[in-house]
Amino acid sequence: MRIETFLQTLVFGLFTGGIYGVAAMGLALVFGVLKMLNIAHGELVMLGGYVSFWVFSAFGIDPFASLVIVIPALFIVGLALDRTVYRHIVRLLGEEKIKNSMLVSFGLTLVLQNLAQWLFTADERSIQVAYAGDGFNIYGVLLPYTRLATLGIALAAILALNYFLHKTYPGKAILATAEDFESAELAGINIHRVYMMTFALGASLAAIAGTFVTVTYGLSPSIGIIWTLKALIVIVLAGTGSILGAFPAGILLGVVEALSGTFIDPSYHEVVGLVIFILVLIVRPQGLFTRK
Repeated sequence: MRIETFLQTLVFGLFTGGIYGVAAMGLALVFGVLKMLNIAHGELVMLGGYVSFWVFSAFGIDPFASLVIVIPALFIVGLALDRTVYRHIVRLLGEEKIKNSMLVSFGLTLVLQNLAQWLFTADERSIQVAYAGDGFNIYGVLLPYTRLATLGIALAAILALNYFLHKTYPGKAILATAEDFESAELAGINIHRVYMMTFALGASLAAIAGTFVTVTYGLSPSIGIIWTLKALIVIVLAGTGSILGAFPAGILLGVVEALSGTFIDPSYHEVVGLVIFILVLIVRPQGLFTRK
């Protein structure tokens, strides 16, 4: 294999992993703080993609510029879902919370899928920007502008989230609640407000991933379960307690899938990701970016 082919595969795996990482960070944030599993997270990715597609189709706004509309829109959706669907579940404890959150979010998945199909039909949609085929060519390695934009915005999102969580009072309240919600409440933190903000932030990260998916892949009402599965794999790789570790774990998964598709067989790249998922569960169940 030529070195250019290897580097091209590595670069595209890096770009794909960036999308995996952003999608997984939203789910990791909700799971780490609220301690519940939102199976409908992939549907939030799908909704974010459709909002971006609608803004582009109706007003001609560039999908990356439309993030200033898409992110607040999904933030509001997250607030609404927390207040109407999840507010009673977060009061439960332990296995009961996990079980009920899975059942409720599975029902929400079906509702959002059917809603998207009713509004947008089952046809696959995508956004074709004028510069989609352009990019830098460095020593035979193509770096498309759209992919560079997705990776750049993804890195900006992880840095912004890191700053928010560690340098602001609301962010520190989120981390404190994730560590011990009872102690946080005794310290005067309104944990129910923290839960609401956390879910809305998770939906906002899903909105970013949804825009990336619409630009680089394609969009249909049924893609949610695929992105939920990808996010779950990434969370296990990072460790269920690692919110920020989801991004490098997503990069790792994207690169491994890309290389396995080149060196083994393109039809097996999904299987390789699942094999790594199982191996991490067996060998290092706490994940790659958390301690025991």
